[in-house]
Amino acid sequence: MSLKQQISDDMKAAMRAKEAGKLATIRLMLAEIKRKEVDEQIEVSDEQVVAIIDKMVKQRKDSITQFEAGNRQDLADIEKAELEVLLAYKPAGLSDEVVAAEVAAAVAASGAAGPQDMGKVMAIVKPKLAGKADMAMVSALIKKALTPA
Repeated sequence: MSLKQQISDDMKAAMRAKEAGKLATIRLMLAEIKRKEVDEQIEVSDEQVVAIIDKMVKQRKDSITQFEAGNRQDLADIEKAELEVLLAYKPAGLSDEVVAAEVAAAVAASGAAGPQDMGKVMAIVKPKLAGKADMAMVSALIKKALTPA
């Protein structure tokens, strides 16, 4: 079963169980998926669905930070609940060791010598790790690997 179909089935289950918060979040996901399909006139793959969910997770994390900084814990709690629902649909991420090994291999393969070569390394790593690892963490690891000690 595709991830999109699973999300749709979960929406129906949330409707039957009258889980309003979960239902609203799932509807937001399906709306984003549908928007991408209509805009690009494609049928989204599981990888594209994961990319959409990643984007939504990043938005929720940013919102939580902003709401907590603004002393709006009520709104931060709503975003945290949405974040939990979204994270349930993400595949298990790669361990830090695996990500670090991929970064090291990409640095070696690209022949990167310094921070100016970060784009070369990212071009190698991104297709392998997108949707499986936090790309901000990957970027930080690449910077660390390319910065002289």
